[in-house]
Amino acid sequence: MKFSKSIKMKTLVCLFFATLLFAACKKEQQSTHYSDIVTNGEMEAELTAPPLVPKPIGKRSAMKLKVNMEIKEQEGTMTDGVKYMYWTFGGSVPGSFIRTRVGDEVEFHLKNHPDNKLPHNIDLHAVTGPGGGATSSLVAPGHEKVFSFKVINPGLYVYHCATAPVGMHIANGMYGLILVEPEGGLPPVDKEYYVMQGDFYTQGEYGEKGLQPFDMNKAVKETPDYVVFNGKVGSMTNGNELTAKVGETVRLFVGNGGPNLVSSFHVIGEIFDNVHVEGGNLINKNVQTTLIPAGGSAIVDFKVETPGNFIIVDHSIFRAFNKGALGILKVEGAENKKIYSGTIQEGIYLPEGGTIQKMPITATAKTVNPKRTVAERVKIGKEIFSTTCFACHQSEGQGIPNAFPPLAKSDYLNADSKRAIKTILHGLSGEVLVNGIKYNNIMPSQNLSDDEIANVMTYIYNSWGNNKTEVTPEMVKALR
Repeated sequence: MKFSKSIKMKTLVCLFFATLLFAACKKEQQSTHYSDIVTNGEMEAELTAPPLVPKPIGKRSAMKLKVNMEIKEQEGTMTDGVKYMYWTFGGSVPGSFIRTRVGDEVEFHLKNHPDNKLPHNIDLHAVTGPGGGATSSLVAPGHEKVFSFKVINPGLYVYHCATAPVGMHIANGMYGLILVEPEGGLPPVDKEYYVMQGDFYTQGEYGEKGLQPFDMNKAVKETPDYVVFNGKVGSMTNGNELTAKVGETVRLFVGNGGPNLVSSFHVIGEIFDNVHVEGGNLINKNVQTTLIPAGGSAIVDFKVETPGNFIIVDHSIFRAFNKGALGILKVEGAENKKIYSGTIQEGIYLPEGGTIQKMPITATAKTVNPKRTVAERVKIGKEIFSTTCFACHQSEGQGIPNAFPPLAKSDYLNADSKRAIKTILHGLSGEVLVNGIKYNNIMPSQNLSDDEIANVMTYIYNSWGNNKTEVTPEMVKALR
C-alpha cells in the first residue's frame, strides 16, 4: 500500500507531538515521585508557637530535617478567671508549627516531659505510614521516641495525639499543623500567621471561674462551652491582634483541631483572593467563607486594601460572640476612598415616606409622669426589661460572657446611677470594666420615655443583689 507525501507528513507530525506529550507526561510523573528525591545535608527544624510561623522554605533542596518536640501537660488560662489543664505539643495550643518541603526526610524526636502523668503519641496527617506515626511514637512520661518519614505530598496537614481515648487527648489541646511546601516554595507574601480552631468541654459553664476539668459527657454530646482560636478566648485580641499594613498580602495557615465541630472560617470585611481548599493543591478564588473540617486545614491569602480592624470568626456566629471564636487583624495605613468610603451621610429613615403625618404639638402640651410606688415601678420595669433588655443581659441579669456585661451585683451600675441612666439615654461604646472583667461592645441608645427608663432602672436596681436605688422620671429628664 502506498501513502501520499501529505499523509506521510501528517503522520510524522502526529508522531512528533505524541513523542513530546509522552516525554512531558513522563517528566511530570518523575517530578512528582517525591519519594525518589535524594536529600542533601541536614538541619534542625525551626518550630514556632501560634500565631507565628517559621521562615519560608524557599528554593532550598530536600534535606534531613530533625524535629525536636516535647509534650507538656500544663495549666493555662482559657479566659479571665478560668483555668484549664492543657495537654500540649511544645507548650502551646495549637502545638508547634512544623515547616517542611516535599522530599524532606523528617527525623522526629518526641519527648514526654517527666512531670507529665500520661503516655502520648503523635499522628501526623502528612505521614504515609501506619497511624501517621502513631504506632511508632507512643511515649511514656520521662521517655523519648524517635521515628522517621519522608514527606511526599505537598499541602497543609493536621497532627494530633492518637492515644486512647483519642477524642479526650485532642479536646485537651493536642493538635497542630505541619506544612509541606512544594518544590520552589509557596509564592511569597508579606505576612504569614498560624491560626487553629478548637472546641473545649468543661464541667463549668462558659466563664465559670476556677480550674475547670474536662467533661467527657459534653464532648460525646458535642456541646462545647468554648470554641476558640489558638487555645483560648482573646488569643488574638486585646493587644495580641495580628497586624498588617495597607497594601500587604496576608497568608493565614488555618487548621481545625476539633475534636468535633466544623469551622466556617471568615474574616469580616475581607475576601480571600486564594484558598487552598482543605490545605491541598486545589485553589479556589474570591471566597467569602471557607469550610474547614475537624482534622482539616486551609491556606488563605488576601491583600489588605484599607485600614481598620478586621474580625476573624467562625461564622457559625454564636461561637464567635458567645463561645470565643473571634480574633482581630489590625491593619494600619492610609485610607483608600475608592474602595471603602466610610459613612457618607446619616439621616432619618421614615418608613411612611416624607409626608408622614404628626399630631400637632401645642405650647401647653406636656408629658405627665404618674406618681408610682417603688413596687409599681418594679412591676412595670420587669415587663419592659423582658421585651427590651432580656436578649443581651439575660433573665437573671447575668449577661453573656465575653459579649454583654452582667447587671446582677454590678459594680458599674451601683457606683453611679447617673452614668447608668445616661447609658440608656445616649448609648455606650468602647471598653468598660464590670465586676473586674473588661467588655468592649456597643449598646445603642434606647427609644424609651422618661417614665419607662425610670421603671426599668428601678427594677434592675431592686433585683439580683443591686443597691435598691429608685430612679424617677425627674432624674431621667435632668440627664436627657
